[in-house]
Amino acid sequence: MKETLNPRLFEHVLNDEELQQHYDYVVREAKRNPFFNKFYHAGVKEGLFSDMIGAVGKIHDLIVEAAYPNLISRDIIAVRPTKEAVERFVKAKKGKAYVMAESGEVFVVGERYETVDIYTNIEIKAASEWTEKFLEDATWNVMERQIEALGKAVAIEELTLVLNLYNAVSASNLAGGSTLDGGGTAMDWNKITALHDAVINEDFSPNVLLLHPRQLSQLLQDDKFINANYKPSDELDIRTGSFGEVLGMRVLSSTKCSNGTAYAIDTSVAAIMLVRRDVTTKPYEDVSKGVYGVVVSERIGLSVLQSKGIAKMTNIATAL
Repeated sequence: MKETLNPRLFEHVLNDEELQQHYDYVVREAKRNPFFNKFYHAGVKEGLFSDMIGAVGKIHDLIVEAAYPNLISRDIIAVRPTKEAVERFVKAKKGKAYVMAESGEVFVVGERYETVDIYTNIEIKAASEWTEKFLEDATWNVMERQIEALGKAVAIEELTLVLNLYNAVSASNLAGGSTLDGGGTAMDWNKITALHDAVINEDFSPNVLLLHPRQLSQLLQDDKFINANYKPSDELDIRTGSFGEVLGMRVLSSTKCSNGTAYAIDTSVAAIMLVRRDVTTKPYEDVSKGVYGVVVSERIGLSVLQSKGIAKMTNIATAL
């Protein structure tokens, strides 16, 4: 199973010189921001940290840890870090080999290539703001919960963008040359094998089966799926939408995947997400409105590389 590139906790972020400079700035700004000051004093009272950089680090970690369970997006696409504003990727087309008689003429048809430029110009942001009056009465638990909501919001928006990328692939460019038809019946083992077969026959290897929770519920009524997918409970991670593996594909479920639609994806070739700046935080204020808070953001780029590594099925029953 591939290791997912997830946002890093604060202690690891500080190993990056660029991010260290960012957080040096954040600490300076935080000292005059009412929200960060309230958070700092509440945290000191709770015995969680003793200085402003500790408060800034705690906010970062709360956001990152809240994002983890919702970052299914990074399980359904290849993710690469980058320091560049744009990167050029090569999309290889299949070459052709010929078998000739011994000492006969040799035909060499090399692999053909197309390129795609991926710009890391997508910035995802989420912010929470509070008035000074609210901050005066805010408890640690209230602030902690609000901060965690920001991490979840960024993760969900990231997933939405990745799914939109896959949804935008035209039917003729999908594995098998068309969208598979579920026939209006419930998701079952036969539909899984049809999705798997479509990608395999494009000479790719699907490693993710993505579907809506309703289709997962349908599968859980199919004995063939249950028997093929049996795992001890400690090998499943229901909280992150991971429900084991079938035919070499991790079974992932999210409500952001349309009800009635399922995908089989070879994430090693299908598409890529470049991460120019992973999840970071900074103070927010609008003095004219008397509001203060925190902004969470990340900067990414997205592109399809080999669309034939994606199989899609629609018209699956949307009720149990």
